[in-house]
Amino acid sequence: MPTKNKLDKVLFSYTTQNNQSEDENQTLKEYINRLEEELKRLKTPSLMVCEVHSVINKNQAIINIPNGNKFLCNIASDCEPLKPGDQVLVEQKNLNIIKKSPLTKKFSVEQYVIIEKPKQTWSQVGGLQDTILEVKEVIELPLLKPQLFKKVGITPPKGILLHGPPGTGKTLLAKAVANSTHATFIEVVASELVQKFIGEGAKLVKEIFELARKKAPAIIFIDELDALAGKRMEIGTSGEREVNRTFMQLLAELDGFKPLGNVKIIGATNRKDILDPAILRPGRLDRLIHVDVPNEQGRLEIFKIHTQSMKLNKSIDLKKIIKLMDEFAGAEIRAVATEAGYFAIRENRITIKKQDLLKAIDKVKQKHDLEEDMSFFG
Repeated sequence: MPTKNKLDKVLFSYTTQNNQSEDENQTLKEYINRLEEELKRLKTPSLMVCEVHSVINKNQAIINIPNGNKFLCNIASDCEPLKPGDQVLVEQKNLNIIKKSPLTKKFSVEQYVIIEKPKQTWSQVGGLQDTILEVKEVIELPLLKPQLFKKVGITPPKGILLHGPPGTGKTLLAKAVANSTHATFIEVVASELVQKFIGEGAKLVKEIFELARKKAPAIIFIDELDALAGKRMEIGTSGEREVNRTFMQLLAELDGFKPLGNVKIIGATNRKDILDPAILRPGRLDRLIHVDVPNEQGRLEIFKIHTQSMKLNKSIDLKKIIKLMDEFAGAEIRAVATEAGYFAIRENRITIKKQDLLKAIDKVKQKHDLEEDMSFFG
């Protein structure tokens, strides 16, 4: 006969196996439930995002579907109240309106703009003292001291146009003034405002300005403005006509019925000569500020800004180095500092020698001359 110890061992083994089986069964049940939920979710019919054209009554509305057609549709009883312009989720088969879409806009504006709080300060802008003063008067002062303009009885300008050669610091100026005013900086590339379908570009411009009003004080910086605001022609392709529609919406936002308030506009271009006169008239981009290549003193200031964290050999004569960079823009001076650093790295040094700077200037100058030759030949 089996002893008591053997019986206890058999009983313990059976109990352990039984518990393991129950745990495995529970795990399998949970896994099956998750699969069933996932299968149910994937079998749920997709919903189409449409726009409400007009509301007939609480039970019916006319919607625009993405291909442009209009349909009279029924509204679900538990759907929240709708108004024209709302985005709604619609059954693809019967076109019944299920609910209001959380996406209230046709575009996700954040895909087309860069929204940030810039970190650049006025101390990082060198050689542009007169330009900085003008930007402060038009952009910074109205945002920081609006009561001053009310006392004097004038309306501050709505915006400025920064024009001049590439690399002279137009974007840097816009970011520095946004930082000094603690404003939201909305950076837009003009070419991205032109959309594929008719009317979409104009609607995108409208939504960008609405976004700026919500986040005011805000600065809208439109880079490469000539891509959108070129001179209009009477005869053109359908694409050019769509560019004109988008441009006219921009003009309406700049000088329309809705006040801009604490929203300022900064445009930037290298081709002021091809801009349409409508964008440059007073009441829109009021001030035209030429951002030119810096003079010798300006080049010295810019060079010191870009080399402040670098170790320069004490024997370097900065004045002679600066004279060699005649007609260099700020971006090219920065490129000289970067290239000089690379020459030092190649020789496993952390100190920049005069020869590093001379070789860097030659390298940047060759590229500078090549770009001038290319622009000459068109």
